[in-house]
Amino acid sequence: MRDATEIQRDWALFLDLDGTLLDIADRPDDVAVPERLALELSRIRHDLDGAVAVVSGRELAVLDDLLSPYQGAGAGEHGAVVRMPDGSLDKTRSPLMPRIWLQILRTAAETWPGIVVERKPRSVCVHYRLAPDREAEVKALVESLPDLEREGFIVMPAKMAYEVKPRASSKGRAVAILMEAAPFAGRTPVYVGDDLTDEDGIAMAYKLGGFGLRVGDAFGGEPQNVRDWLARGVAA
Repeated sequence: MRDATEIQRDWALFLDLDGTLLDIADRPDDVAVPERLALELSRIRHDLDGAVAVVSGRELAVLDDLLSPYQGAGAGEHGAVVRMPDGSLDKTRSPLMPRIWLQILRTAAETWPGIVVERKPRSVCVHYRLAPDREAEVKALVESLPDLEREGFIVMPAKMAYEVKPRASSKGRAVAILMEAAPFAGRTPVYVGDDLTDEDGIAMAYKLGGFGLRVGDAFGGEPQNVRDWLARGVAA
């Protein structure tokens, strides 16, 4: 376990979104974004000379919409799409998800009240937060999708959800790519996340000479504590 030490000016800061910057909602579309979050992100990015990236499982366009007017370097869909500091996009050469999979998942969700299917351009996430008793069935369903391995996809457990994503994409990939570019290069990478989906990002931060802060350990499991930490960070 690592404590949340105060933000240092030589850091490159990587921040997960749901469960880290934002409180998790029952449904992805119901998430609430604190009014000052965009302002605090802009300020801390200024203080770190631009070396801040929000790394999320959400689609990049959705990420931007939630955090508007803030927009900076970052990654969507667990690193499948990385926005570089100059605004250009780096994408994994991943296959398109077969349409039949989405049909299978949505058909099942129609018969299972509380199951939410979150479609993204390169992946899909099945949430069972509103129907926790369905976990085993959801897991079996996503793992039974036809030709998962042959199509280049894997099933990744998340917080009250299962994600079907390209094998080639990861949050660790996003960290590695951004750390090669200014203003991230040469800094200490620090990854803040709350879920199993963030472990690749944390592992890459350690590999590159930095470290990770898990919300459950360093912030008492509360995104509000992460936001307060950002709000009082650096400046002076």
